[in-house]
Amino acid sequence: MSKVELLKQTVETLLGSDIQSSFIDRNELTIMVNPDNITNTMLKLRDDKATKFDICIDLCGIDYLTYHDDYVGPRYAVVYHLLSITHNFRIRVKAFLKNDSFPTIKSIVEVYAVANWLEREAFDLFGIIFTDHPDLRRLLTDYGFIGHPFRKDFPMYGYMEMRYDEEQKRVIYQSVTIEPREIIPRVIREDTAVNTYVSG
Repeated sequence: MSKVELLKQTVETLLGSDIQSSFIDRNELTIMVNPDNITNTMLKLRDDKATKFDICIDLCGIDYLTYHDDYVGPRYAVVYHLLSITHNFRIRVKAFLKNDSFPTIKSIVEVYAVANWLEREAFDLFGIIFTDHPDLRRLLTDYGFIGHPFRKDFPMYGYMEMRYDEEQKRVIYQSVTIEPREIIPRVIREDTAVNTYVSG
């Protein structure tokens, strides 16, 4: 049994019914977990001697709105990347959020302090609400920004634009005046072009 297969068996035994599914791909373990028990799941993965995932490397949101034509399931997910220095293990923990119109999951800041800014980023860009977060506010966009720019249905040109108004002598916000258009590049091919190979 390989190291990653042993990890899969250990994690499935540790978490039990909190795991919805798991798989190994490219020698990495991914588990899907119940979002309602995310705090307890993370505590077990961090504190159990068999796993000791003591570092949260990354946390990100995913929008599955246009994932595949045949995809049926929740629109949003939160993905956690954990590392165990003790065992030299990595694991990907994925939690699919139940409410597409108001995606919510409990914050894991009390388990991994580094999640503070990572959760703020996912909130800012995807609109995912992390309940019990100590300071959930935008991190990368402006305070007056409308919407969440990493959502698949967010327009490429946004909703608002900012410009300096010479008469008012200040920066103002206004609705976007850019007309959406599709630019298709024109590829020019010469039928007379000849490809040659010169051996040296």
